[in-house]
Amino acid sequence: MKGEPDFLENLRTEMGDVRQWLDRVVVIAYAVLAGLAIVCFTLLADAAFGFYQSLRSAAWWAPLLWTPLLTAGVVWTIRRWAPGTAGSGVPQLLTALAPETPVQARSRFISLKLSMAKILAVSGGLLAGLSIGRQGPSVQVAAGVMLHARRWLSPRSGISDRELMVAGGAAGIAAAFNTPLGGIVFAIEELSRRLQERSSGLMLAAIVVAGLVAVSAFGNLSYFGRVRAEAVSWWSLLAPGAVVALACGLLGGLLSRLMLASFTGLPDRFCAYRRKRPVTFAALCGFAVAVIAVVSDGAAVGVGHQHTHTLLDQAAAGATAENHQPLVFTGLKFIASWLSAWTGIPGGIFGPSLSIGAGVGADVAWLLNSPYGAALIALGMCGFLAAVTQTPITAMIIVMEMTDGHSMVLSLMACALLASLVSRMISRPLYSTMSSLMMRSMQRPQPPAPADGPTESATR
Repeated sequence: MKGEPDFLENLRTEMGDVRQWLDRVVVIAYAVLAGLAIVCFTLLADAAFGFYQSLRSAAWWAPLLWTPLLTAGVVWTIRRWAPGTAGSGVPQLLTALAPETPVQARSRFISLKLSMAKILAVSGGLLAGLSIGRQGPSVQVAAGVMLHARRWLSPRSGISDRELMVAGGAAGIAAAFNTPLGGIVFAIEELSRRLQERSSGLMLAAIVVAGLVAVSAFGNLSYFGRVRAEAVSWWSLLAPGAVVALACGLLGGLLSRLMLASFTGLPDRFCAYRRKRPVTFAALCGFAVAVIAVVSDGAAVGVGHQHTHTLLDQAAAGATAENHQPLVFTGLKFIASWLSAWTGIPGGIFGPSLSIGAGVGADVAWLLNSPYGAALIALGMCGFLAAVTQTPITAMIIVMEMTDGHSMVLSLMACALLASLVSRMISRPLYSTMSSLMMRSMQRPQPPAPADGPTESATR
């Protein structure tokens, strides 16, 4: 039939174009480098927080000095040398992907140099003992590595900068959480919103290669480990699950709104002092986080995955009702994450959100004396992540892959949708709003430098 593809002719064309194959090798090589960058990021971040924990264990008062001093040092350094590293990393990628962003301005948000600086800055924040994560920053790190492949691709490759950045961002999420489907859905729901056939192929290749590198280094485990929630009926979780979703929606929406306030500032003396003395303000926030670390014995700082494992172990042993302290960890972790964002140190919210959500689920299980503690913790992780990011499908897929929770698909989906809906009543979408503010600030002249540091960049 006329118009049918000619297999032999297409095969000759495909195999005969050496330059096209070289371009593919370049893309695969950079996908490997992106995976290696996330592996190095993970190792360095874990080592940094491990050193902080050792310091805190050696002297309980050490964080009261160490955290504010190191926080101020990191903030001064990034404001002086790498202002583009500030923030979580996802808004920066959204801004670079926006059609309104000039091509020459993309390096302010995504580049190989910023990727390396981001790894060091986030690790510095964990070394200081702040409540931040590395999953969001992994998006910017991997996107910067993949975009660097542009200089080696031929003009006939047909691969755009946008495709490279979307593939890198998706690979960053997939490698950080070891959730390939989560990376794909994140790219569709948050980064791209529409994918061409060629873009989807490039994205899948980057996810597979970067994911294989991460699996080779750490094994086939997620950052939080495998949480095997018990299989329960959807109806058994209806009432407690609704409570978890509503609580996550309210708290997640509030945290999202507070983080937007930290990004934009408010017309009050508190924010005026922050604008005038950003480094001193960061030290004061660091001291407050240090106090929380002392009170919580270190549980409420860092990413929080160790405490999440403790909650899950207690739920599996049926010891939650006896040993659990309701609302204590959840409240302290919430405040520590908010204050850490206000310092201006680069850091993500994915990891802390999962930890806070686990605390919400454990609190509800304790309050209602529910026998399904592990399942409610999984719902809490899903609901809070969906509420903060307002990407319910991504949150559901990530938690489902992390928990092997295919039997809980309906419960996770319902919890994510309800929590996201409640959050939207409280706060605007976190990442897209930050990205819009970044693009708007690019068009404004920069104000004079504050007294103790250079002007806060629009890439915050």
